[in-house]
Amino acid sequence: MASLRDRLGVRATGPAAPAPTAAPKPGAGPATPAATAERQQAAPAAPPAAPPKPASPAVSNAAPANRQQAGAQVASRAGYHELKSRMHRKLIDVLDLSVLNTMSRPELEREVTKIINDLINQEGINLNRRERETFVKEVLDELLGFGPLEPLLDDPDVNDILVNGPKQVYVERRGKLYLTNVQFKDDGHLAQVIDRIVSGVGRHIDEAQPMCDCRLPDGSRVNAVIPPVAVDGPSLSIRKFRKDVLGIQALIDFGALSPMMSAVLQACVKSRLNILISGGTGSGKTTLLNCLSAFVPHDERIVTCEEAVELQLQQPHVVRLETRPPNLEGRGEVTMGNLVKNCLRMRPERIIVGECRGGEALDMLQAMNTGHEGSMTTLHANSPRDAIGRLETMIAMAGMDLPARAMRVQIASAIDMIVQAARLNDGSRKIINITEVLDMEGDIITMQDIFIYERKGMDPTTGKVIGQHKPTGVQPRFMERLKSYGQQLPEDCFKL
Repeated sequence: MASLRDRLGVRATGPAAPAPTAAPKPGAGPATPAATAERQQAAPAAPPAAPPKPASPAVSNAAPANRQQAGAQVASRAGYHELKSRMHRKLIDVLDLSVLNTMSRPELEREVTKIINDLINQEGINLNRRERETFVKEVLDELLGFGPLEPLLDDPDVNDILVNGPKQVYVERRGKLYLTNVQFKDDGHLAQVIDRIVSGVGRHIDEAQPMCDCRLPDGSRVNAVIPPVAVDGPSLSIRKFRKDVLGIQALIDFGALSPMMSAVLQACVKSRLNILISGGTGSGKTTLLNCLSAFVPHDERIVTCEEAVELQLQQPHVVRLETRPPNLEGRGEVTMGNLVKNCLRMRPERIIVGECRGGEALDMLQAMNTGHEGSMTTLHANSPRDAIGRLETMIAMAGMDLPARAMRVQIASAIDMIVQAARLNDGSRKIINITEVLDMEGDIITMQDIFIYERKGMDPTTGKVIGQHKPTGVQPRFMERLKSYGQQLPEDCFKL
């Protein structure tokens, strides 16, 4: 049986060239100061102030000043990036890349690690065990993953990764942005990682199409922008999603909503009310939609429509549809409106639209009004009333030239409930309104709040928002519908 090394198609690299740091051969006599200086001059990445002793061309023998920084303490950051790039090129040269996809990730990592260690020894690079392990991991990330982004993608506390060029990478943790010490070598290095991400899902980005929405293999949402649109160099935004699916109990534990609000939402989903989730960017709309979708009975057929697949539905009978951008000739585009219209022919019992952004809102409302009860979607708005206005604007984008009253009639008859999510100034995410959409009074859509989040101030010591969820005391009109579906709520559920 062929060894892993043979399966990888590793080619002989030939004898290693004498490393600049190699010890003098026997009989050559001790190293003179002049010879030492000459060797240091010949080393391309050695720092000007390097100590006059044998050292690797790119790595300093001095103890690292900060052990928390990943990787070896190198003569310069540029020298370290150059060393990784050279090692990456050597790997590409000795590996048969056509067999990489035929092997499991653990097999690849074990065998490629051995090859990297061999190459490090050939280079004559002086690294201790910890530095070697870090260096090997970084080179593996360059070959098999997404380079410097891999540690951030593996960090469960990171929700967003925001790359503003090669030298500035921010992350969001617990609702707050922090600058990291993660850097790319240059614009070309960052562009290479972006190209690897978008090509992995069949998308394309270049000067003709400098913007791209796509997703990572784990479902994380990605937006990439490159020059000439991005003036200061390539930019990358990644919205991560948890590998473990959050349940509604987790949101209760986080304080995003109260147990009574959870019970009402669960009953509304099971009773097939049409629900609109509204909120600003990063307010947790998709997470909440995932949680609510868990209450859909497992014997119902669900069709989802998304720009980039990110919903994590647990039901067995789910069909997922995803939009597609035009190709290089400007053809083949599949819009969200196309998906919503097509899914009506797929015999769905519920339709879930990841996010309404344009004219597809009219198709979604018509679906809700024509027998597809229990459908859900999200949109960007700052309040339930703003969400109604946004829906009117998006209906107008469909180009149907409907009168304002006709739009509002469609909205009032289609939407039963609006759930408003928000990210507060302390970084926490909460549901701040559960609002019932009632009917039309004249030309106005009437609504009533059922639950609200009442803010009382800020804790001066912790900086956390002080507040509580509470009912408004209003009895919703949909209670009869909940009873008809066998959903029972406590009698004091809506009492103040």
